[in-house]
Amino acid sequence: MTYSAFDHPYLSGLLGDEAVAAEFSTAADIHAMLSFEAALARAEAIHGVIPESAADRITEACRGFSPDVAALRRGMAVDGVVVPELVRQLRAAVGGEAAAHVHFGATSQDVIDTSLMLRMKAVAELFATRLGDVVSVLEECDDQWGERRLMGRTRMQAAVPITVSDRLRTWIEPLLDHKDRLEAMERDLFAVQFGGAVGTLDKLQDKADDVRATLAEELALADFPQWHSQRSEVADFANALSLVTGSLGKFGQDVALMAQQGDEIELAGGGGSSAMPHKQNPVAAEVLVALARFNATQLSGVHHALVHEQERSGAAWTLEWLIMPQMAGATAAALRLAAELAGNIRRLGAA
Repeated sequence: MTYSAFDHPYLSGLLGDEAVAAEFSTAADIHAMLSFEAALARAEAIHGVIPESAADRITEACRGFSPDVAALRRGMAVDGVVVPELVRQLRAAVGGEAAAHVHFGATSQDVIDTSLMLRMKAVAELFATRLGDVVSVLEECDDQWGERRLMGRTRMQAAVPITVSDRLRTWIEPLLDHKDRLEAMERDLFAVQFGGAVGTLDKLQDKADDVRATLAEELALADFPQWHSQRSEVADFANALSLVTGSLGKFGQDVALMAQQGDEIELAGGGGSSAMPHKQNPVAAEVLVALARFNATQLSGVHHALVHEQERSGAAWTLEWLIMPQMAGATAAALRLAAELAGNIRRLGAA
């Protein structure tokens, strides 16, 4: 049993997504955190902050290190963050004089936020590809049925005739915009986090900016000044996710209403009813609406997490941990269901 519908034993059959779930797995998070520690050591060695031999030893240890997850769980319960116990274990694995150079100048939030950015960047790339896939199927529908007639409706009442192409463009154009936005974020939004204890990188003194720039290059992330308490990048990504699911929800809502009319669309597949075997329910269309509303609700929580007190906030940070994986899971499910729904369209408009 699980608290989340996205990895529930059977609800995940409708709402789950293995590719995105993998990015939020324990293994992916630990891999990303160790990537940070190894890249940090290499960047600091390049700029003479730590010995090159120590960086080599730390990189080697990170490559083969498998932490005691049960101990991480116990450490999390005490410290409220996993990094102190992870670093303790990693230093033991590195051993010798090099152990003192592990995590030098960094703080827990640097590790965890950078892990999030690495994984969110991968998720954004996946979502941009999936948006392109949905658009391609809808464009095929336009090629096949675009010139057919539909009744245009405003405020759910018959208005004046339109073409199928007119309706399809209201589905396609926002998805193209979202795809462009996500692709731009891959270059410009996902940034390394490196600020040290209070954001000043005091241990690195005049080498701080150079080390951060090299660290960002090592991890293929953007180089921004520390953003411990400035969370607009996280909120921007959450907003992008809500925009994606909102547009897909509009697609789902339109399809459900067209299916209700009976003569405007023909769909393959559909969900069965335990009480009415003759029915084929537009399940995918309905769930797209639910996921749009879910993400719209979660977005408010991310905006609450913008309020960080002083230099760093545990409360706002924890709120992000609760919300961001759920929003990514909802978006993944929506994109998968939208592709299935678009692929199940067998006719649009009147012949």
